[in-house]
Amino acid sequence: MKSLPITIASVSKAYGSYVALDDVSLDIQAGEFLTLLGPSGSGKTTLLMALAGFVRPDSGKLLLADRDITRLAPNKRDIGIVFQNYALFPHMNVLANVEYPLALRKTPKADARQRALDALARVKLEGLAERNIAALSGGQRQRVALARAIVFEPRVMLMDEPLSALDRNLRETMQYEIRRLHDDLGITTIYVTHDQREALTMSDRVAVMNSGRIQQIDTPQQIYDRPSTRFVAQFMGEANILAPGSVRTIDGGDAFRETLMIRAESFHLDVKLVGRDGAALDGMLRAKAFRGENWLLTLALDDGQEVLVCIPSALAGGCAELAAGQRLTVYASAAKVHAIPGATS
Repeated sequence: MKSLPITIASVSKAYGSYVALDDVSLDIQAGEFLTLLGPSGSGKTTLLMALAGFVRPDSGKLLLADRDITRLAPNKRDIGIVFQNYALFPHMNVLANVEYPLALRKTPKADARQRALDALARVKLEGLAERNIAALSGGQRQRVALARAIVFEPRVMLMDEPLSALDRNLRETMQYEIRRLHDDLGITTIYVTHDQREALTMSDRVAVMNSGRIQQIDTPQQIYDRPSTRFVAQFMGEANILAPGSVRTIDGGDAFRETLMIRAESFHLDVKLVGRDGAALDGMLRAKAFRGENWLLTLALDDGQEVLVCIPSALAGGCAELAAGQRLTVYASAAKVHAIPGATS
């Protein structure tokens, strides 16, 4: 199965005065796992549905390799789709659900049955072919939806928040299962989620969207460590956006003149864990909370800013004894201090 690259060229879509997609352009490599990440209303699902053929752009083009699919009917695109609600047929058993795309393509019955059984084996549902859909758990239904999406060997897979209905433990298990399936099949995959951890865990690249535009596209580590905008910084994890002059260098005490981002987990209470080229913040402890694997401290700076500080329990000696109102200095290594380009205080 040969995967295909995807080109999204200047795609826009509006519903009256509401702009869902605003001149979006994106190149997705063949065999890549790319996640569209953003809050509700950011345009991520609209973009996915445009690729699926359920939303027609007002302008721009959508290409699979060199094939223009912008106006092509959904059933002519040969794209596998996994919906948020799974969209399984309750009156059919597991096998019939998985066979359904092959029936539409008029695949001979014996061949369709074998391919459906092979797809069920890939998602670890051997032995459940005759099971009624209503008798399945949420995780099993998700696997049936995956099997149905891959059974006709698509070269592109679209997934619209497929894990949102699952509990946390099952969701994390399915993240690795979906990634394994992607790697085994080599299908170009576009995955939509609002869950930052899900995007970081599963993706080759992440495109962060807001207000119908792509704010940044990069590897998960770069998106997290080197956000290009204030929005991306704050949307990805516990980020402190610090005004110019509020952070000082450890060696010399000079104030940084840029708007900085330092993530909560980048701080230490012991300067020896940081190095003399790092940054220091001085303030008053406003609150603390024990969260099992870490302590979360809220530090009020002299200029009124509040800073979140996350200290791993293994390095949190003395946190239990800290008291609200106590003066405190926290430190971050130079590698964890990131200037937000073009940001203002």
